[in-house]
Amino acid sequence: MSISLVINGFKKYMILFFTSPPLQPFPWSRCSVPKLKRSVLGFLPVLSWLPRYSLRDNALGDLTSGISVGIMHLPQGMAYALLASVPPVFGLYTSFYPVLVYFIFGTSRHISIGTFAVISIMIGSVTEKLAPDSNFPSLNETNGTGGVDLAARDAYRVQIAASTTVLCGLFQILLGMMRFGFVVTYLSEPLVRGYMTGAATHVVASQLKYVFGIDPARFSGPLSQVYLLIDICRLLPETNIGALVVSLVALVVLITVKELNTCYEKKLPMPIPIELIVIIAATLISYYGDLNSQYNVSVVGEIPQGLKPPSPPDISLWGSVVGDAFAVAIVGYAINISLGKTFGLKHGYKVDSNQELVALGLSNTAGGFFQCYAVTSSLSRSLIQESTGGKTQVAGVISSVIVLVTVLQLGTLFEELPKAVLACIVFVNLKGMFRQFLDIPALWKSNKVDLMVWLVTLVCTVLLNLDIGLAASIAFSLLTVIFRSQLPRYSILGRVPGTELYLDTDTYEEVRCRSVIIFRSSTTMYYTNAELYLDALLEKSGIDIGKLLMKKKKKDSEQKRADKKEEKRAKIKAKNQVKHITLCNYKEIGIDVYLAGCQVCVVEQLSIAGFFCESIPKSCLFATVHDAVLHSLRVHGDKDRPQYECVLVSDRGELRVTV
Repeated sequence: MSISLVINGFKKYMILFFTSPPLQPFPWSRCSVPKLKRSVLGFLPVLSWLPRYSLRDNALGDLTSGISVGIMHLPQGMAYALLASVPPVFGLYTSFYPVLVYFIFGTSRHISIGTFAVISIMIGSVTEKLAPDSNFPSLNETNGTGGVDLAARDAYRVQIAASTTVLCGLFQILLGMMRFGFVVTYLSEPLVRGYMTGAATHVVASQLKYVFGIDPARFSGPLSQVYLLIDICRLLPETNIGALVVSLVALVVLITVKELNTCYEKKLPMPIPIELIVIIAATLISYYGDLNSQYNVSVVGEIPQGLKPPSPPDISLWGSVVGDAFAVAIVGYAINISLGKTFGLKHGYKVDSNQELVALGLSNTAGGFFQCYAVTSSLSRSLIQESTGGKTQVAGVISSVIVLVTVLQLGTLFEELPKAVLACIVFVNLKGMFRQFLDIPALWKSNKVDLMVWLVTLVCTVLLNLDIGLAASIAFSLLTVIFRSQLPRYSILGRVPGTELYLDTDTYEEVRCRSVIIFRSSTTMYYTNAELYLDALLEKSGIDIGKLLMKKKKKDSEQKRADKKEEKRAKIKAKNQVKHITLCNYKEIGIDVYLAGCQVCVVEQLSIAGFFCESIPKSCLFATVHDAVLHSLRVHGDKDRPQYECVLVSDRGELRVTV
């Protein structure tokens, strides 16, 4: 909405310019065969592209890409399962079922759905909170000492993870069906990147116990990471040398080969699958060197062969995990849609934000019934899927076949794999997240408010834990939005000579501002900042409506021969009216109001609301601001043509005052 006000001598008139998008009918208000077809294809995108799939153009690229991504799924699936505090084989399940569901319902052609470090650690915080080791005591019959019933603990943690994942998926489906895909816009990029960086520190802290071969206590709640690091430092003298040596060797090999992959990216047909090579080599060394029994190096342990039948989630757990499930749903979707839209923009196709929310929700819900934990897209795997020639989600199906073969036939071969190697794979894959610390100098130069959001999110995530930290970060981010709307930038603009450009006179000395004063606000005016807007408008423009009201009240009081007390009362009333001025107050001081550029739906809404009255009849409506100005000049005569003009401009329009 923009407002134009013209004051011409003692004759005054106002022009209001409203713009608003037309009302859209509800999607279910009409029903037809074409619309039904569009709805079905929208819900099942696979039906729109799979029948037109070109074997000649896409098959080879999808095959190569699928094999490459499938090879990455194996080590990452098992490694990230440790972050979720579930046995490694469940990471392989998570790399299989949800990928097939996304193939049917997803709209992005290049993202790789599956395990991801941040989501895994969020699930792990829930499983460890509800199923700590202390709840599963056992007695060692050999030496009579106490221990932990690992089988019972792991089974319950899997149940917690699956139940949380189903609830997370239901949240995503519900939000998607209600077309709430826009909700992710409230998670700004600095907030998401700061949160992921903070979550990466949780990932590192949780994996240090495997690197050093120690068993620190488990902490929860605010400052848990600080207490965990203190306990790890306390246990450093008890470091398992075998586990430390395995970790150092694995880190050196992984980092070296990954750097070579980066340096020779354009020359290599596909990246060297160093993670899989390290896993195979470490498993062989562990098996033939008997690292578990000889050096007490912790290994993966039993990996059941085959797939598990579906089982319903434990609904009784939902009350305990509802907050965590919602946080996982929002964070997972934010990561997924940001990657999807990036690839869609690069390759020229549309990614439907609401359908992506539904697709991710169905992937999580279906996966939860098969003992999977929550999934989202992975940046590293998605980049591999794109760079190796992947064109469609057929690549995802091929990667699932690789995982399926491993689960059915090869899973038991990795039982002697040291957990320290999986921890090192996690560390190396966090490189991209820790590179986000480079955001700090970039944001310092570009936007310090965004930098504050980034830093506060990082600190809250590290110190307050993942769930409370996310809530606190969102609250702070919303406060910055309110802060920006309450403290916009107001400026006086002048015209660049010889052009139609208007720039800030404080910044550009060359601009001219003679008989025209142009006031600009950097934000839209609405109820929370209306009073501040009005104060700035009066201060910058120099037009004091309060004085005009006061003069009119004074004139009326003189005509009525009022006494001094009544005159003082009128002044006080005029001062109060300045802050609550409306169109009919304008009428009191002789200003005529005209509305310009109103769409039909806006006029209908104004009529229903009883906006039009004797002071502002429907005859005040005009198609354009210029038409309204010409009418006003015609009504008041050429002799009243303005000699002084003040133009007040906001993001939605302008307020023009001419005397």
